Amino acid sequence: MTVGARDGAPRQRRDARRNRELLLEAAHEVFTEQGLDAALDVIARRAGVGNATLYRHFPTRAALVDAVFRDSLTGTMDAGERARKAPDAWTGLTGYLEVVFGALAADRGSNDLMTTHLRGVDSLEAVHEHNRRTVDTLLTRLRDEGTVRADVTTEDVLFGLAALGRAVPALTAATAATAAGASAP
Repeated sequence: MTVGARDGAPRQRRDARRNRELLLEAAHEVFTEQGLDAALDVIARRAGVGNATLYRHFPTRAALVDAVFRDSLTGTMDAGERARKAPDAWTGLTGYLEVVFGALAADRGSNDLMTTHLRGVDSLEAVHEHNRRTVDTLLTRLRDEGTVRADVTTEDVLFGLAALGRAVPALTAATAATAAGASAP
């Protein structure tokens, strides 16, 4: 490693940077296809590097997951901010849920990440807390607007969302199979 010219921070060699990018791309592909429990050696093989290279860059599964999904988690938090600022709470909540469930349907790794708990993924812990605050803020507004019953709690909604989120991969597969069957001669 060499020292950066401006800030004194270590800078990786070009091949190390390339390997890191290959690992991130491969991890995203594998996590999308197989979920977060996918074998790390499959990721290393797909990236064209050895397991030692993977562990040199990402010493834990949590570190790899955090690096792969940090940007998409930030996008979820941005959607939450927009939802909180919506002129009416119902529009905010439904728009937020469309973004969240769209991500859950498109990417099995994101689905696993958002509907289970994985220790050590700092960006995930931040998005879970942000999600809780977003739903709580919107429910408070909905109650004030008289749009939702007073006894509906944030935990009720979050539990329901988690249950629905876990069903999304099966629903997505069923929809794809139905569409494929409809287009078959």
